[in-house]
Amino acid sequence: MSRTRASGPAATVALTLALTLAACSDDAANEPSDAVATADAADTVDVVDDGDELRTVEVVDGLVSPWGLVQLADGAVLVGERDTARILRVDGRAAVPLATLPDVSAGGEAGLLGLATTPEQDRVLAYYSTEDDNRIVAMTWDGEALGEPELLVSGIPGGAGYHQGGRLLLGPDDLLYVSTGDNGSPDSAQDPDALSGKILRFTTDGEPAPGNPFDSAVYSLGHRNIEGLAFDDRGRLWASEFGQDTWDELNLVEAGGNYGWPAIEGSGGGDDYLDPAVVWRTEDASPAGLAFWDGSLWMAALRGRTLWEVPLSAGSAGGVGEPVAHLQGQLGRLRTVATTLDGDGLLLTTSNTDGRGDPADGDDRLLRLGR
Repeated sequence: MSRTRASGPAATVALTLALTLAACSDDAANEPSDAVATADAADTVDVVDDGDELRTVEVVDGLVSPWGLVQLADGAVLVGERDTARILRVDGRAAVPLATLPDVSAGGEAGLLGLATTPEQDRVLAYYSTEDDNRIVAMTWDGEALGEPELLVSGIPGGAGYHQGGRLLLGPDDLLYVSTGDNGSPDSAQDPDALSGKILRFTTDGEPAPGNPFDSAVYSLGHRNIEGLAFDDRGRLWASEFGQDTWDELNLVEAGGNYGWPAIEGSGGGDDYLDPAVVWRTEDASPAGLAFWDGSLWMAALRGRTLWEVPLSAGSAGGVGEPVAHLQGQLGRLRTVATTLDGDGLLLTTSNTDGRGDPADGDDRLLRLGR
């Protein structure tokens, strides 16, 4: 096990390469540099490489840009392919197409994105892009077939082809949490009346959830592009967020919280904005999916080609331990990570066929991980 000293924010910023302003931090695949810091780090932070080696088992290969992922009560897994708009049922080593959603406009970071189910798993929910907006639909599910899509939510700003958000997560309160990107309009993230650059909270029927902090579906604001949402074992919501050209973020989400974009990237927002719990240089993360398992948050990284483990500190409000880097460069770009329903491990998808990776034979893949 090796340890790398990672520079604090001031030193790291000076070394960061500027990227195209409109682009997400996953635009290119650079070599990971192990640069990571807690948000308030004045000192350096240890990054532990490949701490406890994970057991990795391939479930299925031959997927095309897998993005959405949800496990069913019978152990099968539903996978959504961003660019084909297909929803597949993976059982054993077979991936069987169930449906192809109509009206999906795929390109760049848009397409068929997040999947979730209702608490009873009698409906499957999907977030997808059209030419003009992003939408959420529901389809009945009887264990064998999906019904026709029923529109629940429309008008989430879209059309830019990047910064589309798209993660769906059923919370412990049985409400639907939705991440949206700023759709290339950074100032909209600070507009409480806009649905872009936010975390939204709905009922599973598509209505703004009762108790939301604003008189709308908006739950938190000031986000650039969130692709990962997860609840920990204390019921706290966490989000992984793409930075622009300096810091990617892991945030502990508070109802009504403002996370600073576009006024601030990373920490240092003072009393006006909430600081992230952890920040990474953009070439080391480009964070996509997020899950909680075995006392830690697990964050899939695209450009960083790493599965980051962030231990949570017991009894601490937002405290985190030293991030641990797993699978560095072994599988390529990593998109979605989810906890298995039995709690024994993680499900993980690669993202090497998304137009920004270098696909190997058999890509893309769904894997199961354990200790």
